[in-house]
Amino acid sequence: MTGLQVNLSPLLEPLGFMKVLEWIFSIFVFATCGGYKGTTTILVSCKGVVNKTVTAAFAYPFRLNTAVFSAPDPTRCGGSWTDFHLVGNFSSSAQFFVTFAVLVFLYCIAALVLYVGYMHLYQNTGKIPLIAFGLLNMILWGGNAWFVYKETSLHNPSNSTSQSSGIYPPTTGI
Repeated sequence: MTGLQVNLSPLLEPLGFMKVLEWIFSIFVFATCGGYKGTTTILVSCKGVVNKTVTAAFAYPFRLNTAVFSAPDPTRCGGSWTDFHLVGNFSSSAQFFVTFAVLVFLYCIAALVLYVGYMHLYQNTGKIPLIAFGLLNMILWGGNAWFVYKETSLHNPSNSTSQSSGIYPPTTGI
């Protein structure tokens, strides 16, 4: 069995070039989602108190229901203030997305090592391209298709009726 023989020419072919692009994009995917931090701010007006802003901070993994708008002053708006939480827990989707990106990253590294260092083994045996990289590529494309389905209107078609914001229950008729 022959060892590592570095050959960069496979990277110029479509398959190798696509693996380089997938590797780069996977880095951006888990870096931007995993490192994202945000805030939302509201202006609070209480009787006899200067208007103040309160902020709720959130970050990956997006458990928004743990982000809270706390009282803007120690007197809690004359005793009438109650803490408000953001709505939603998107941690499972965000963690799945980041995990999938990390797996794509590792897969692309393995594929690039095979293409660059062991291309002679890859070309001489028909089992490696069929089982490890053909099957894994199918799983990656399936995962990509799943994200497109979940993030577009294909998954949740919009209704023609207006929907409430989710903060307050919809009003009922008399």
